[in-house]
Amino acid sequence: MPQTRPPFDFTAAMRVLCEDVVRRTPELTHVNMPQVAVAFAQARRRVLHGLQAKLTPLRFENGGLITQRGRHRWTIRRMFHGEMEVLYILTFYLPRFLDQTFDEKLITIFHELFHISPRFDGDIRRLEGRYHVHSHSQKEYDREMAVLAMRYLENHPNPEIWNFLRWRFDEISRHHSGVIGVKLPIPKLIPLPPQQRHAG
Repeated sequence: MPQTRPPFDFTAAMRVLCEDVVRRTPELTHVNMPQVAVAFAQARRRVLHGLQAKLTPLRFENGGLITQRGRHRWTIRRMFHGEMEVLYILTFYLPRFLDQTFDEKLITIFHELFHISPRFDGDIRRLEGRYHVHSHSQKEYDREMAVLAMRYLENHPNPEIWNFLRWRFDEISRHHSGVIGVKLPIPKLIPLPPQQRHAG
């Protein structure tokens, strides 16, 4: 009887790839992957368009633990892996992400990692101008990510690290006995009591 391959651990493979990407990419060397949780979520519909991945920062602007929205103050539930605090969650939506082309998958990885603040303080990278997430154009942003992705491949990384991106979700599932990985809930915002005003 043919031997059944174990399930493919998507998030473990993606973590190894992200670690190699940040190690080889000067623009991403500030990223400390042990403090980035890598997870997957189930896409609601089996379509190619829609959200492929997202980066969730676990701190507010400038790494703050408290934010003010209108009259209300909020904090966020902190996450730890052992004694190490997790500052970001990197989530990929399956099967949608794996059903993209190889180039689109690699660009998406760079797209999300580049959102991490250069200070690595739990906040996102805030670009100049009104549109601080993707600058004035997400297409231009992704063109820049495509350049970084091309440079990464030109650096001759071990194909065993990134070769799984060549395969669609169903192809990986058939080759292995399914796809597994880590699922993580996104920490919720916690309302804080209003600040007391002292008469003076």
